[in-house]
Amino acid sequence: MAHTRWLNDEEKRAWTAFTTAHALLYRRLEQRLKREFGLSGLQYEIMARLSGAADREMRMAELASALVNSKSGLTYQIGQMEKSGLVRRRSCPSDDRAVFAVLTDDGVALLERAAPGHVETVRELLFDVLTPDQVRALADGLGEATRRMADGPGEARAAAEETTCSGADTEAAAGIHA
Repeated sequence: MAHTRWLNDEEKRAWTAFTTAHALLYRRLEQRLKREFGLSGLQYEIMARLSGAADREMRMAELASALVNSKSGLTYQIGQMEKSGLVRRRSCPSDDRAVFAVLTDDGVALLERAAPGHVETVRELLFDVLTPDQVRALADGLGEATRRMADGPGEARAAAEETTCSGADTEAAAGIHA
């Protein structure tokens, strides 16, 4: 039987602080987004990821992976957001299996209204209470943990293989915009 490496007191303190801070911050962000814009935290993150992507679009599988969400969960959220006109789906002419989520102009407009309050909440509740050294340590430590978890066998390779589509953005090239 393998020897269990229990958390020491400092590790327990860090783990408890991390999980509690994450839950409290996420709850506050969700409440504000719901109250002011009718959005869930995941919907906000979808729009934020798409806004930063080339042509404001991402392959659904890549977006699900980036958000650490299931493909079916993302499909449901995209469907809800599509009904509201915030995103649309686009197929890939060279790969029938590929579907892209595209942020519409209405989605950009809503994100531009929601982002200032979102950032204000994150800054007020998280970054304003930390020193620059603590922010750097947080980013370095969580960045390393994220890399370790994300770089599981085959995961990085599979995500990289799903990001291209020849003939991508045929609609945009034709002058059709969301």
